[in-house]
Amino acid sequence: MKTSGQRLAYLFDSYYKKTATLQEREELFAAINAGAGDDELSEAIRQAWDELHLDTPPLFSGSKTESILNNILSAEKAAPKPRKTRFLWRRFTAAAAVLVVLSYGVYQYLQPNKIVENKTTKVKPLQHDALPGGNKALLTLADGKTIILDNANNGTLAKQGTTIIDKKANGQLVYNMANIADANAPISINTIATPRGGQYQIILPDGTKVWLNAASSLRFPTRFTGSSREVEITGEAYFEVTKNEKMPFHVKTNRAVVEVLGTHFNVMAYDDEKTMKTTLLEGAVNIKNGTAINRLKPGQQAQIYAGGATNITSDIDVEEETAWKNGMFQFNDVNVDVIFRQAARWYDLDVVYKGDVPAKKFTGRISRNVKASSLLAILNYFDIDAKIEGKNIVVK
Repeated sequence: MKTSGQRLAYLFDSYYKKTATLQEREELFAAINAGAGDDELSEAIRQAWDELHLDTPPLFSGSKTESILNNILSAEKAAPKPRKTRFLWRRFTAAAAVLVVLSYGVYQYLQPNKIVENKTTKVKPLQHDALPGGNKALLTLADGKTIILDNANNGTLAKQGTTIIDKKANGQLVYNMANIADANAPISINTIATPRGGQYQIILPDGTKVWLNAASSLRFPTRFTGSSREVEITGEAYFEVTKNEKMPFHVKTNRAVVEVLGTHFNVMAYDDEKTMKTTLLEGAVNIKNGTAINRLKPGQQAQIYAGGATNITSDIDVEEETAWKNGMFQFNDVNVDVIFRQAARWYDLDVVYKGDVPAKKFTGRISRNVKASSLLAILNYFDIDAKIEGKNIVVK
């Protein structure tokens, strides 16, 4: 039976005030999943949105909410083209619905048997803030010369032997071979490094594409020769390797070497993470850790711990592992300290815990293009007391 607009408004109001019974919560989410009469649903969400006093819509969703968001967006496409203000409001209501379902999922996981107290909890904008990261990197040439890429003009930046280095307008650095027939041309070693709050893309001399996450570096030659192509990374990088069976591609980290012929994979090897992770999307890779060699198939992940132990996990959510490359934070049942470490690197902040690290876990996603306050506001809504003080995220 169709839920009336008045009933929806009541359910939303009760939910956000945390006075809804279990049956009322289930009725609300059933109504959202069913679409519940598009106009009535939008109006009910609008009222809930006003109650939240949010300046920025939190695009934070779990896998269970994808169909809901798609339904709302599909309804937009099918309807006559609205005015710009109505279109923006539609986006806000979709985001609010996503937040509602996410909060329900987190509540179910964290507090399955707890009765919610009768109190009103509102997500409010934080006083202090930090801007999201962007295309920032430092290129160091073989002679020690450094180029700040975010300040450099587009076009040719330098020439290293027979390789021309070009900066593109889209935050991409391209190494072009000017004369690959010159086998006697000198080979130089270059390094590109992103700061906290930075990211960059680079196309290596062989055509391999590399995306660097924040606080990461890539060391590579200006020309590949010999029997293998070797690069070194710190931090996190996503690779789309140009296939060359006669010259395998090797990625060196502080814990292991990843060997590939031509494939797509992600390597996360931050020093402040307990585990180095290599996630394979396409093709096949070998993970060499000391004398041990493990071969990965698509959808698998190699986890290498500080002590050297290696674990191979199948059926990995590759979308979660590579969300950063696509401009998203995405989490699936992760501890809140994982979220704070990612936030610290992206917003160039330090995390300070005034007490124990909160034990809650979260599932969802949010754009990396929002300010830090948008992420923290969502965590605050779920009773994670975190705020920005100077260059710190302070968690109490």
